[in-house]
Amino acid sequence: MKPTWIFGKRLEGLLHILAWSIIIVIPIFIIYTYGNGNLRSLGHFYTNALFYGVIFYLNYLFLIPRFYFRDRKLAYLGAIFLLLILTYLLLSQVETYIFSRMISQRETVEAFRKAEEAHPGPKPPFRQFWMVNFFFTSVLIIGFSFGLAILGKFSQNEKERKELEKEKLNSELAFLKNQISPHFFFNTLNNIYALIIMDSESAQHSVLKLSRLMRYLLYESEQGKTLLSHEIDFMKNYIDLMKLRLNPRIDLKVSFPEEKVNMEFPPLLFIPFIENAFKHGVSLKDHSYIHISMEIKGNSIRFVSRNSMGDSSRPDDGQHPGIGLENVRKRLNLLFPGQHELDICQDQAGFTVNLEIRNLNVKV
Repeated sequence: MKPTWIFGKRLEGLLHILAWSIIIVIPIFIIYTYGNGNLRSLGHFYTNALFYGVIFYLNYLFLIPRFYFRDRKLAYLGAIFLLLILTYLLLSQVETYIFSRMISQRETVEAFRKAEEAHPGPKPPFRQFWMVNFFFTSVLIIGFSFGLAILGKFSQNEKERKELEKEKLNSELAFLKNQISPHFFFNTLNNIYALIIMDSESAQHSVLKLSRLMRYLLYESEQGKTLLSHEIDFMKNYIDLMKLRLNPRIDLKVSFPEEKVNMEFPPLLFIPFIENAFKHGVSLKDHSYIHISMEIKGNSIRFVSRNSMGDSSRPDDGQHPGIGLENVRKRLNLLFPGQHELDICQDQAGFTVNLEIRNLNVKV
């Protein structure tokens, strides 16, 4: 797949070619369809169009990047003024040469004579009118090229900002993985060690699930994309291992789609919510519950996590403590702009996360 900036440059070049094709073709069509095929008028039009094109591209490609974007605005205004004066003087010389050639023709002289006879009186200031028309048209062209350059610069800055944000989020994702790994693996290994003595078969299954989690964290999540079915398997294994240290009295309910969902999906998008539910949803004194569910309807995914306020949570905190939640918000805004709704609510009853992602290419 080719980089997007190459595609953007090609599209910009095609638009310029299209614009110049229209400028070249339409006058020919008009003159030969509705006029008398006067090639001198056509040459007059193309001469002006060529000079206006020079003004456009010198301003668009050279003056704005060299002066305006480098915060040399006074130098830019001086360069624009100098460009207009030089272009006007040069074009006036060319126009004078073309005009003198036109009046040397017999039919042109006759046309001027008839016009004078039909409209006697003072002649309009043609030179002044042409000068005003030139500068007015040139200012419009400069303004148009300036607007295009500003839009292009804004688009470029936006792309660079998104690339920097992606790099930042990737580093935060790596940091998130490193935060998940140490305390989780340490506790899980201690639980498996205890299981080896009491229930060797369960210990074997737990070691297998732990190895799958490590493989997922080390390899699959590095690519930035994974299959949603693999992400679901990762969450199931994670929850199964967390259950090893839960009190059986804790109300734990988990529901995930049973079908294999074959679609690419960002890794570790839901795990911060699950990790925080287990970390902060368990109380040693009060009734505790953790309810986690995911359902796929059509092209939408809905993830819900509910848990009680455990011993490590503070009701007056205003935010649910834990790692990676702000990272998830940023990743969702970047990966699914306008396609998701994230609602996080904390009250006396507990803590609730409701995430819906729409318009996905889901294949079951």
